[in-house]
Amino acid sequence: MNLVLASASPRRRQLLDQLGVSYRCEPADIDETCHPGEKPADYVQRMALEKAVAVAGRYPDGETAILAADTSVVIDEDVLGKPRDHFDGLGMLARLSGRSHSVLTAICLHTPAGESMVEVVETEVFFVQLDRQQCEAYLATDEPWDKAGGYAIQGLAGAFVSAIEGSYSNVVGLPLTQTWQLLSAQGIPTALERVIE
Repeated sequence: MNLVLASASPRRRQLLDQLGVSYRCEPADIDETCHPGEKPADYVQRMALEKAVAVAGRYPDGETAILAADTSVVIDEDVLGKPRDHFDGLGMLARLSGRSHSVLTAICLHTPAGESMVEVVETEVFFVQLDRQQCEAYLATDEPWDKAGGYAIQGLAGAFVSAIEGSYSNVVGLPLTQTWQLLSAQGIPTALERVIE
């Protein structure tokens, strides 16, 4: 069975590479607008499923599985997307400062038979108190602009994180444990299965 990662994210590629999976990348091009009143967990599930189905439509060969994921930062039940501009990024960091927030990632594996397995993983992230100067210094880097919630835990913003409860790789964008389990259940080998064999 062939595997396609429906993402252009270099972080997701790096995490999938950790599992030693053979795959190719093909980003999905979908509307990622949150529906009015849509709960954050429902939103990330819908996004992951729509990404997987969109890319699966390009592979009617019956031999290709599609792995898709969607990650959102959630605070006060609000989904924080990627910052639109400097002011938006500043507002996001101000909201996260000195508080905890949730990072939700939905992963979807769409099989050649047309079945979709979707799982949502949640991690709680705790930020230290940030002042305006620290926020401005961070926003002056290239790091926050293509990241949900306007920060990257695996980069400079890791200094803002005092603690996490749950999966670190989930915050980066692909929960490794659940991804490995989904792939293994469908007979898609990782380096772990090859070692065992």
